[in-house]
Parts: sequence; C-alpha cells; structure tokens
Amino acid sequence: MTTFYTIIISISFIITTIFLISILRKKPKNQLQQIFSVDIILLFVLSFFVLCQLLFSERLNIPPVYFDYFAYICACFFPISIIFTSLIFVNTKIKFKKSYLLLFVIPILSLLVLWTNDLHHLFYVEYSINLKETVFGPYFNVHSIYSYVCLAIGLFYLLYYTIKNSGFFSRQSILIILGTVIPVIINALATFGVITSTIYITPITFFIGISFYYLAIFKFQFLKVSPIALQRVVDQISDSYLVLNESLTIIDFNLTFLNTFGFSPTVVRNCPIYELLDKANEPSLNKDTMQDLINKALNSKETVRLEKELKNIHKYFNIEISSITHKGNILGVLILFKDITQHILDLQTIHNNQDLLMEKERLASLGQLIGGIAHNLKTPIMSIAGAAEGLSDLVKEYDASIEDAEVTAKDHHDIAKDMKEWVEKVKTHTSYMSDVITAVKGQAVALSEEQANSFTLDELVKRVNILMKHELKNALIELNIHMDTDSTLSLNGNINSLVQVINNMISNAIQAYNGEPNQMIDMYFHVENNMLTIAIEDHGMGMSEEVQHKLFKEMITTKGKNGTGLGLFMSYSNIRGHFNGNITFESEKGKGTVFNIILPL
Repeated sequence: MTTFYTIIISISFIITTIFLISILRKKPKNQLQQIFSVDIILLFVLSFFVLCQLLFSERLNIPPVYFDYFAYICACFFPISIIFTSLIFVNTKIKFKKSYLLLFVIPILSLLVLWTNDLHHLFYVEYSINLKETVFGPYFNVHSIYSYVCLAIGLFYLLYYTIKNSGFFSRQSILIILGTVIPVIINALATFGVITSTIYITPITFFIGISFYYLAIFKFQFLKVSPIALQRVVDQISDSYLVLNESLTIIDFNLTFLNTFGFSPTVVRNCPIYELLDKANEPSLNKDTMQDLINKALNSKETVRLEKELKNIHKYFNIEISSITHKGNILGVLILFKDITQHILDLQTIHNNQDLLMEKERLASLGQLIGGIAHNLKTPIMSIAGAAEGLSDLVKEYDASIEDAEVTAKDHHDIAKDMKEWVEKVKTHTSYMSDVITAVKGQAVALSEEQANSFTLDELVKRVNILMKHELKNALIELNIHMDTDSTLSLNGNINSLVQVINNMISNAIQAYNGEPNQMIDMYFHVENNMLTIAIEDHGMGMSEEVQHKLFKEMITTKGKNGTGLGLFMSYSNIRGHFNGNITFESEKGKGTVFNIILPL
C-alpha cells in the first residue's frame, strides 16, 4: 500500500512542480495569476513533505509527525489562500487591507501550536498515519473549524458568482470549485472519522483537484482572461434590461434598471413581470401591451421593438423584446429598455431651431420684400401723381376754354391729345405696379405656405427682374441673362421659393462688389442630362477658403455685422428640401464667385 501511495504522490508532486514552474514563468501576472501561484506553492509544499515522509521516514528513522509539521503549512494557509482567490475572482482586483491580517492569526497560531506540540500536546495527543488511530488535542478543533469555515466562505463566493456570472467564466469556475471541493470534503470526512483513511488521502485528493485545475487553466484558459464579474459589466451599461425565465418571472436585471425605475432588488428579483408592471403603475406600458409584445417575440423568435414615453419617470425608451433560445428551446425572454430621452430632446431642439431659423428667414425676406415694394412702387406712384397734376391743369385749361370764343376746335383737340398722353403714362405705370404687386403677392404667400405648381423659365426670369430691378439700378449693376435652353421649359415646384433663392444670390453678388459701380452679374440657364443648372456669377471679391469650407454647413457671412449668413444657409435647405436639388459653388479670392442651382427636370 505504501508503494501505491508513493507512486500516486510522486506523480502528484511532479505534476505540481511542472505546474508551478509554468505559472511562475509567466510575466507579468495579474492578481488572479499571483494568488493562483500561491495556491500551487502551498500544494507543492504539501506534496513535497508528504513524499519525503513516505521516502525517508523509515529509512532515516525520523518520526513521521515531523514531516507533517511542514506539510501543515499548506493545511493552515490554503483556506486563507482560497478566500483571497475567491475575492479576486469576484472583484477582478482587490487592495490588501490591514484588516486582512486578522485572517492569518489562527493559521500562524496553529503552526506554532503544532511545532511545539511535544511540550503541550494541544494539537496531537497521539499521532498516527492512520487518521482513525490519531488522537487530536483540544486545539485541533479550533484549527479545523476555522479552516473549514474559511474554505466554505471562499467556495461559497466562487459558486455564487459562477452561477451569477454564468456564460464564459462558468466552465472554468466549476472546474476550480470541483478541484477545491473534492479534496476538502474527502479530507473533512477522513479527519472526523466518517471514512477510514491515512494522512496520504490529503495529497491524493489534492492531486485530483490539480487535475481539475489543469483543465481549467489549459483547456479553458482560466488565467489568460481577466475575470471581470459579468454583473459589474452589465451594471455599467447605460441601457436597462430584464431577463425572464419560461414562466416570465424576473431572474436577472442590472443596476441601471433599478436606478431608472426606482425599484429595490428585493422587489424585482423573482417577481412575475406582469406583477412588476402593476407595481410600476405606468399607464403607457400596461399589462396588455407587454403581453402582446412578449407573445409576439416568443412566437416569431424575432426582436420586437416599441417606442414609448413613460410619463411617470419622464423618459422615452426604445423597448426591445426577444426570446432567449438554445438549440430550438425557449429558455426565457430578454427585455431591453434603451433610453432615447436625450435623442428625442435633441430632435425637438433641432426642430425648434429649424422653426426659429425659418421664422428668421421669413422675417428677413419680409423686410427685403417691404423694401422692394417701397423702392419699386415709389417711382411709378410719383409719376402717376405727376400725371394727375398734369391732368388737373389740362382740366382747368379745358374748363376755362369752353366759353372762350378765341379757342378754336384745334385747341380743343390739342388739349384732348395732351390728356390722352397723360392717361397712357398712367396706364403704363399702373401696369408696372400690377406686375410688382403680383410678384410681391407670390413672395408673400411663399412666406406662409407651400405651393407646388408648374412654371416656365420665362415666368421665373420675369419675377426676378421685377423684384431685383430697383436694387440692381441703385447699385449701378447690370444683370445679364444667358438662356442656353428653351425659355418655355416648364419646372415643377414653388416658383416663389426659387425666386427667393435666386434673389438672395443676386443680392450677395451685388454686395460682392463692395459698392463698386458699373459692374455685371451673369445668370446662365443650361440643361444637361435632364438637369437644369441656374448659375449666378459675379466678378467681385470672392470667398476665403475658411468661408468656403463652412458654407452651407453653418450660418456664415462675409458681410460682418451687416450679414447673418442665414440667406445662403436657408437657400441650400430650400433647394434640397423643396426641389430635391443641390447648390454648388466655385470661388477664388479676388476673382469672383459662381453659384450653381442644380434642379432635376
């Protein structure tokens, strides 16, 4: 029997030695690898001295208990090592506290009592290789109870977090637990006389444990991963989640869910989902709605999505419900609550800002429109007023000539001719005013509502000419129209919006000359590949690269305090949104700029 024990323990010692060398050679080591090295060193010490006892006790006539004195270094400190192993496994990394030193008091005292046993026999009254023949001293019970309590605590943590974390770490953890539980239980049964055994049962059972450790380390790469507890990972996720079992009872959740909905863990864990909904008292997420969604997810095996505002907590969520399956079997349900509150608020802010920009543009256009009305109507009104004054003089002259014998028929005809000329002038001016009012009316309507009609290029050019005539005249700048296509070409869309965009670009072109008179602006109409290009070109100051880079991306202006950059920004949005077109540009500092309005036909 001794030979059998010698062979088994020798194998255990050799494997432990190889194991220890391979671990110690790994650099650098994380905390788990470090504490695991300590575990292996303790097992190495145990195997070494038990093997020495088998090989040299009888040959050298040394009492076997003296070998046990050193083997007990492992027995005393291994339970503490297991506690630290479990703490590091659970927390990934720990800081050594001074309070941890208290854990070493009993192990150190046990060794001192053991090494001085010949003086007091508190540890062994009578020592024997056969455990049933051993008579233990009173202190042995203190040592045993403390050791097994420490082992139980360490194993509890390992087992608890293996189940809690599940998934990737579970196989390694289960192997580590088996590798620790088997020797502990067998040794406990042997120590307390439940089974008949020798002291050699300890290294043999630990050899079995080493085999499990071997599988955990080399097959499942236990030490090549950083065992961050899964619960700590999911608690950092910004989205809330619930995991339901087949009975739709909540079996898992994260801290985000508790904080978001204001529940305590005891309320949520093992609570049926519909019961929790009743406790939440959320009208927008009632039992019937959730039941339909969960059933749909279970039946279709696809993720079901729903966007909801939960009014009680003033948040918006994308709720995603999907079934958890394995090899075709439904194991449970996963419910994700993706918080999109900030996204919704940002969209509302963008929408409000767009409305504000549109309103500013309307006001700016209205101001430009009113100025245009004043300038365009001032001249014809003054001309009509002059015609009215002239007609009044002719009426007085005609009235005075009725009873004047010296007035001949020819004189009456001359007076009538003059009156007719004034009337024709009035007609001309009123016709022009009518055109202005028609154009202005269309622009005013464009500021308040959308109109999608068809119009020709002729109509477009006529309105542009009418509305920009006065501004061009005052600046002493000539607008040249180059029509490289049929002027009767029809376009679909809001003519008033397009006129507003073109007028804004012509105004920018006028200002590009910085008040320099006798200049020209060219407007080209060209069709190619079923696309109409309207190009407005000036030969003014051009734009810097910085302005070109930001153009259309934000409201930027080269006019200083006299501009807001709103016109081009809104023009680009207008053409993109209302005409499905585009605006491009080319500019060179000091040489001019050309804007291209590209519209699909």
